[in-house]
Amino acid sequence: MADTSKRQRPVFRNINIFDLRHYRLPLAGIVSILHRVSGAMMFLLMPFIVWMFDTTLTSEVSFAQFSHAFEGFFVKLICFALTWAYLLHFIAGVRHLWMDLTHSVSKEQGQSSAIVTLALSLGLTVVLGAKLFGLI
Repeated sequence: MADTSKRQRPVFRNINIFDLRHYRLPLAGIVSILHRVSGAMMFLLMPFIVWMFDTTLTSEVSFAQFSHAFEGFFVKLICFALTWAYLLHFIAGVRHLWMDLTHSVSKEQGQSSAIVTLALSLGLTVVLGAKLFGLI
């Protein structure tokens, strides 16, 4: 006989944008979404990366112009966002490769590797951001 005193779990079908606040995404799912967001961010900021690369290598005058533009807070903020996007995307990619190579698909392994991914990417971003903004 089935135990009817247990609380029934909600069933989500055809989840729309309004139901997302009721859905509890595991940490591994959040890292997966952030991996996609960071990849999209790097793709969308590719013209800025190409501009930085071109400006720093064209001539001494253009490098001086870049150095002057890099003193601004907005350019540093974009570089900080790119730093976070690159680090998270790289570390999450290594996480996915590690899980593929070792066939680690358990819930516990996904949770622990997601924690390591977030901790490493945020820690390295803070250190590099402090260097970028002149705190170190």
